[in-house]
Amino acid sequence: MHWTLARRAARLEPSAIREILKLTERPGVISLAGGLPAADAFPVEAVREATARVLRDTPREALQYAASEGHGPLRDWVAAELAAQGLRVDAGQVLITTGSQQGLDLVGKVLVDPGSGVAVESPTYLGALQAFNAYEPEFLAIEGDDQGPRPEALAAARGARFVYLLPNFQNPSGRCIPAARRAELVQQAAAQGLPIVEDNPYGELWFETPPPPPLAAAAGDGAIYLGSFSKVLAPGLRLGYVVAPRALFPKLLQAKQAADLHTPGFNQRIVHEVVKDGFLARHLPTLRDAYRHRRDAMQAALSRHLPPGCRWQRPAGGMFFWVELPAHLDATALLPQAVAAGVAYVPGAAFYPHAAQAHTLRLSFVTATPEKIEDGVAALGRVLAAA
Repeated sequence: MHWTLARRAARLEPSAIREILKLTERPGVISLAGGLPAADAFPVEAVREATARVLRDTPREALQYAASEGHGPLRDWVAAELAAQGLRVDAGQVLITTGSQQGLDLVGKVLVDPGSGVAVESPTYLGALQAFNAYEPEFLAIEGDDQGPRPEALAAARGARFVYLLPNFQNPSGRCIPAARRAELVQQAAAQGLPIVEDNPYGELWFETPPPPPLAAAAGDGAIYLGSFSKVLAPGLRLGYVVAPRALFPKLLQAKQAADLHTPGFNQRIVHEVVKDGFLARHLPTLRDAYRHRRDAMQAALSRHLPPGCRWQRPAGGMFFWVELPAHLDATALLPQAVAAGVAYVPGAAFYPHAAQAHTLRLSFVTATPEKIEDGVAALGRVLAAA
């Protein structure tokens, strides 16, 4: 039997991060690679108690098929939280998704035709490139600096279906776009008629001060906003959401129905039960403290162990350091040596839509203890020094 693949299937590629995570299963390898939240910070007891209440109070409803839009009270909660951040939104614009990764796929399915332009930061989130790539776009790279994409660079995106941006502690770079740059980006995008897709999985993981208001607060109907419960509760629940302009919402909903009918209602009810009474306001300070401590440990370790010529910025939140190596080094080529030395990272080349910068890499600081961070960065430093 011969199976004929669709043309778009040829564009599907394995996740570089998922493949590298397999390497971390080797005994003795310290993983600074995966963007996984710290499992020791999961609110296990709160989820256990919420699960018991759901099974006690609404067991049959929780185990039945559910509305494609999502659990009504959870949609109300999301809308209220975002309204407090300045977004003009109500629950009728909130679509609960199976992780925000599904939201990216739905956006691509509804908005991207083969050959149409999709503008992205360079570098940008690998999972977004994967999600959009299946719909055969032409990626347009938006160049930036340490403060994020440059507003004048959006001129390269003229005619694109949208520009995809991660303003808060971006994966992979860790940078946070300041308020003035955000205003300029929104103004420039509006002048070009360029819609914004804003992805915000890390915005609550700030360490010293909260990030500025979302781009969508100023862009209004010119923006789609994506959020997630994975980084603030637990990724295994697979819950995210898309907030869309009213004119676009029905098509995203239809795409959701075609994909999986609805996000698991049982999980949605559990999450609502956890968050409805202000749990996150109590939980997040503890999470931020833990991540800040590990961020500081990695900053200190990088300063101690990386050889001259390496460059990085200390992130003000999120989960990642982005390291630029001396230009002659190739992080992908060095990875096997690093794993042999007992440390794993993600080569930066995977995060570029075009013209990959081989001398870059991403380090995650949230899943390892400060002691493991010290040992892992020291091993990385030895590999780099010998290269």
